[in-house]
Amino acid sequence: MPSNGQTVRVHYRGTLDDGSEFDSSAGRDPLQFTLGSGQIIPGFEHAVSGLAIGDTTSVRLSPEDAYGERVEEAVQIAPLEAFAGDPYVGAVVRLVAEDGQELAATITAVGDESVTLDFNHPLAGQTLTFEIELVEVVET
Repeated sequence: MPSNGQTVRVHYRGTLDDGSEFDSSAGRDPLQFTLGSGQIIPGFEHAVSGLAIGDTTSVRLSPEDAYGERVEEAVQIAPLEAFAGDPYVGAVVRLVAEDGQELAATITAVGDESVTLDFNHPLAGQTLTFEIELVEVVET
């Protein structure tokens, strides 16, 4: 079983409670990350740390172990003139905060003079199910 600091490769499939798939590594290279580095959501990392190479597991994660709960304060209104082009509902925009941090927001409404931005992760507030297979522990 891998331990913190080790790099692993996994195949996975993520679904919502209605059974719809929101992400998968099918047809792609396995996802590679280092355990304990905070690169992935906590519940997914915890599930992988209990696997041996070739093992599979299915884990259902509450929002707290995934992308967190939705935060209504993360929904903000900006003036329409701040946007170049023609903003539309569903577009993801990247903004730079005053401290230089890059933030992503989804446009949820466009009015005559304003745009509503949601800075929550698109999967915030969702319970997620992952099917995970540990493919490899990368030797360094």
